[in-house]
Amino acid sequence: MVAFVKSVTFDSTDPMALAAFWAAALGSDVDEDSTPRRAWVEPAGWGGPTLWFQPVPEPKTAKNRQHFDLRAVGPVADEVARLEALGARVIGRDGDVVVMADPEGNEFCVES
Repeated sequence: MVAFVKSVTFDSTDPMALAAFWAAALGSDVDEDSTPRRAWVEPAGWGGPTLWFQPVPEPKTAKNRQHFDLRAVGPVADEVARLEALGARVIGRDGDVVVMADPEGNEFCVES
């Protein structure tokens, strides 16, 4: 047998707010049983890991050792603008890939 990714956990200063960002970014909802001590977002549609958000006292201080690569369904510029409106910010570009950070500074990429 092999294992599969059940969930991806984010350390966060505000789990509910960060869960709300990622739910909106990925077309899902924050689970109704979420609390400030544990929030989660189930994947929209079928498949994919659940995103968990847990509180930690310290802020993020270094670059992520792993990150999400998001594929834009339409033009990358439109998706970047949508994510910025949700609270993300552009932190760089690498060719056709836009490097962004969520509201707590976790890096992720957007590409076509």
